[in-house]
Amino acid sequence: MSLVNTKIKPFKAQAFKDGKFIEVSDADLAGKWSVFFFYPADFTFVCPTELGDIADHYEEFQKLGVEIYSVSTDTHFTHKAWHDSSETIAKIKYTMVGDPTQVISTNFDVLREDVGLADRGTFVIDPNGVIQAVEITAEGIGRDATDLLRKVKAAQYIAAHPGEVCPAKWHEGEKTLAPSLELVGKI
Repeated sequence: MSLVNTKIKPFKAQAFKDGKFIEVSDADLAGKWSVFFFYPADFTFVCPTELGDIADHYEEFQKLGVEIYSVSTDTHFTHKAWHDSSETIAKIKYTMVGDPTQVISTNFDVLREDVGLADRGTFVIDPNGVIQAVEITAEGIGRDATDLLRKVKAAQYIAAHPGEVCPAKWHEGEKTLAPSLELVGKI
């Protein structure tokens, strides 16, 4: 069953952000756009390239009113150790959530139970806590923050413009579509 258009489930977890340990819960997402960015594990190979890419674009997400939450089944202590030991991860200003209980990974249906790690899952969540976009990739396939930005902008656009949809490869400022009987078979 797809998680698109479903409300996120309640959670509470410890996280690392701005040199501090903080608690994060589903209530923190209320009223703003969020991205949950699951990855298998700290101190690995593809994961730091993805998290670094998101870090390089974090300011752009912030300008859109979007908060980023990276999540793995590691602890918040491990996130801090990784942040302190890696130049790439040291760039991160967003929240790094620890999910050692695997509750969040289970809630978002990305947990690989046989190994206790999360798949590469990306979830765009609207201010009402409803999942608007989902992307799941195999462990060896890294994601692209630029494409994620495009998807967030599209989700925000259609939320603000009911009755319009964004076609393939849509970018901010480009033409959208208004589905109607007149468009059937003409695209």
